[in-house]
Amino acid sequence: MSVGLVIVSHSEKLALGVVELAAQMASGVRIVAAGGTDGAVGAARIGTSLERIMEALDVADSGDGVLILTDLGSAVMTAESALEIMGDPLTAALADAPLVEGAVAAAVAAQSGAGLDAVRKAAETAWQPAVVAPAEGGSDGLGGPGAAGSGTEASAGQGGVGGDDAVCADLLLINPMGLHARPAAALAGALGGLAVEISINDVDGQSVMMLMTLAAGMGSRLRVRATGPDAGKAVDLVRSEVERGFGEM
Repeated sequence: MSVGLVIVSHSEKLALGVVELAAQMASGVRIVAAGGTDGAVGAARIGTSLERIMEALDVADSGDGVLILTDLGSAVMTAESALEIMGDPLTAALADAPLVEGAVAAAVAAQSGAGLDAVRKAAETAWQPAVVAPAEGGSDGLGGPGAAGSGTEASAGQGGVGGDDAVCADLLLINPMGLHARPAAALAGALGGLAVEISINDVDGQSVMMLMTLAAGMGSRLRVRATGPDAGKAVDLVRSEVERGFGEM
């Protein structure tokens, strides 16, 4: 079981499209569209429907709670009305998040087994500007081919890359499409279930949207730095996925 998602939009087609996209990143999560109002399914009018949202909440709930994501203002008000009718803040919540990016981030977090509060946070922090510091040795800061070194390198403990007790690695992307949406979602989802703080090219390795902002293509380098109880396991996971080309070779 996992936290479910309900996608509320004034447009039935838009809601269905967001569900289709998010489901590509997290096939094990219940994601239900609640778009449009009146009319038969596939021919709904523009608007939002309290009845459709209530039905979607029931379908999406597998026992771990449901997060609602909305598009425009009146959709928020209708979703809030649905939550008031439910009357239990522990079983459902409304995210203040961008619809598409928030849905993708929330789906990945839910797939990793995160609870309702964590899934909501993932949605609400989905889209933040990437702040990437230039690396030593002439790297362009985006993990591009200009980075120093070749192959893969790893270090841990005092004196390792980044110092502290961090576990680090320098990895080369070999798959033709690089770190595109599906690999980013797979990494973020797998890392999200570990007790670790991990950065990849100076962005949060547990955030699918942040990984996607790197636009790291084939031949780019990934500088991985992890701390925490599962640091070694996390870095090994990233290394394994990168070296096997995320299964795309």
